[in-house]
Amino acid sequence: MTETQYHDLGDFTLQHGATLRGARLAYATYGTLNPEKSNAVVYPTWYSGRHWDNEWLIGTGLTLDPDRYFVIVPNMLGNGLSSSPSNTTGGYAGPRFPHVTFHDQVRAQHDLVTRHFGIERLALVTGWSMGAGQTYQWAVSHPEMVERIAPFCGSSRTSYHNKVFLEGVKAALTADSAFAGGWYGDTPPVVGLRACARVYAGWGFSQAFYWEKEYEKLGYTALEDFLVDFWEGFFLDDRDPNDLLAMLRTWQTGDVGLTPGFDGDTEAALASIRATAIVLPAEKDLYFPPEDEAWAVSHMGNAELRVVPGIWGHFAGHGSNEPDTRFIDAALRELLDRPGGLD
Repeated sequence: MTETQYHDLGDFTLQHGATLRGARLAYATYGTLNPEKSNAVVYPTWYSGRHWDNEWLIGTGLTLDPDRYFVIVPNMLGNGLSSSPSNTTGGYAGPRFPHVTFHDQVRAQHDLVTRHFGIERLALVTGWSMGAGQTYQWAVSHPEMVERIAPFCGSSRTSYHNKVFLEGVKAALTADSAFAGGWYGDTPPVVGLRACARVYAGWGFSQAFYWEKEYEKLGYTALEDFLVDFWEGFFLDDRDPNDLLAMLRTWQTGDVGLTPGFDGDTEAALASIRATAIVLPAEKDLYFPPEDEAWAVSHMGNAELRVVPGIWGHFAGHGSNEPDTRFIDAALRELLDRPGGLD
């Protein structure tokens, strides 16, 4: 696991007006930035993920080989490493943490990339799930800078159906009396976290995944074993409830059309993207179905839709299933061999 580094954002004013004082962006890097600063890749984290959770797609023999590319993995604001409810003091601590948008996330990352590293162009931005949302946002916020994008298993605008799913996750977590409106102190609402995990379990993988008992390939001996050890274990792995809710709000309100200058027009925002794109939805993703991303691609000027085949649903982008990993890695390799959208 690569060392966590921190970039000071100072007093960082968010899109909705609140200011995080002394804000910090946690990140990790892999590889070396070349003298021309032309080999940089930004690979943002996903809902509750930390930078080390992205390492499955980085390494020798993979497209994102640190011997060739300088890969920057910024941790989202709210994920517990960057400024978050769980590590913020003062008025914005805990459940008072302000609303952070995808636009805010990318503005913080842009400050890291440009002010700290002096990078003017990015060879690629890519990411899974909420990382895909940030990928789209990078291409809209900085079309003059992003050469290529490869969002996988994510969207440019959170659909109504996705918002409903997230309402279920939120309700399960906050219904636990121990949640106490977010003021739970050092005693996290374990019942709520376990309930949240079981809501998520029905969405993260497809119906066919469960029908075929694919969880056995991950070493689980029964369905309940999978639900307890994988899903409940996932949410009990040092994930703070207020952090989860802060990231959920970012996700739930995601829409590149809310980028300043587009007045909510998502189609116009997508049309502004100059980057060469391969958009990679998973065939049976229950919250980011291929037809949603086909709609996004239809409004982009230089984009290809390439569906990840198989039954692993949303978790096709998690690095758990080798065929899915190979498919995504091959797409990144092909994309990086193509001319960038700024050429």
